[in-house]
Amino acid sequence: MNPSYPIYIISKSRWENGLTYKLLDKLDVPYRMVVEKEQYENYLEYVDRDKLLILPKKYSEEYDTFWKDEDRRKGSGPARNFVWDHSTESGAKRHWIMDDNIEGFHRLNRNIKALVTSGTIFKIMEDFVDRYKNVYIAGPNYQNFIRRSEKVSYPFILNTRIYSCLLIQNDIPYRWRGRYNEDTDLCLRVLKDGHCTIQFNAFLQGKVTTQRMKGGNMEIYKEGTLQKSKMLAEMHPDVAKVVWRFNRWHHLVDYSRFKRNQLVKLDGLDVPKGINNYGMILK
Repeated sequence: MNPSYPIYIISKSRWENGLTYKLLDKLDVPYRMVVEKEQYENYLEYVDRDKLLILPKKYSEEYDTFWKDEDRRKGSGPARNFVWDHSTESGAKRHWIMDDNIEGFHRLNRNIKALVTSGTIFKIMEDFVDRYKNVYIAGPNYQNFIRRSEKVSYPFILNTRIYSCLLIQNDIPYRWRGRYNEDTDLCLRVLKDGHCTIQFNAFLQGKVTTQRMKGGNMEIYKEGTLQKSKMLAEMHPDVAKVVWRFNRWHHLVDYSRFKRNQLVKLDGLDVPKGINNYGMILK
C-alpha cells in the first residue's frame, strides 16, 4: 500500500546524496521534493522533473524567523510553509513532510526492528490518526531512540514532539516559524492549545544527523547548539529551558503538562476487532 496523503521532501544541497528520495524511490512511494531555484538543475540530474517543485521566493521573504536580527538565514521553514500551502491547494486533508536525510523506515514488533520495503506503514499511521478529531501532528519515532534490549509495550507516545517525518493536518491555524527548532515550536503551539500529537513507536525512522552529512541545514548548525536552544527557550519560557548535557548545550522541554490533552474519537467510530497487518509479512 501507499499513503493516501501527499508526501513532500524538503532538500538543500543534497541532490547527489539525498537519502530520503532514494529511499522512497526504492519503496516505490510517490513524493514531491522542494528545492531552491538556484539548485533546480543540479537536482534534475538525479530526480525526475515531475517530482521537483521550486520554492517561491516570497516564502523566504515573508518568513518569520522569530529573532528580529540581522542574520538572514531562514533555515527550512520557508519550504515547510510552501509545502503546507501546496498540499492544501491540492485538496488534501493532511500532508507528510520529510527531511532529506532519512535512510530507512522500520516496523517495531516484539523487539524486532524490521526494515520495511513498501509504503504501507504510512497508510497505517494515516488510518490511525484519522480516527480522531484532534490529532494535528503525528509521525514515527527515531529508531535509535528505541533499543532492542528494552521492552516497549506502548505503540505510540501521546503529546510530545515529532521530528523529521511529520503528518500534519492542513486546516489547523498554525504555520512554521523560527530559524531553529521549528518542529518543536510547532508541536508546542499545538499542544498548548489543547490538541494532540502522536509519536509512533510501532513505526520508526532511521535518520542520519545533520552534522554527519554535507548540505541541508549545516549552515544553521555549524555554530553549535547554544543559539537554537536559546531561541526555543525564548519562544516557550514556560516549558523550555537551556541546559548543558552530553558535553553540549541542549533545550529541555517539560511535556508533562500536556498529559491532560486527551484524544477525541470521531463520532460513530467503529474500529474492527482483531489485528490488521495490512498485508505486511515478516521475511
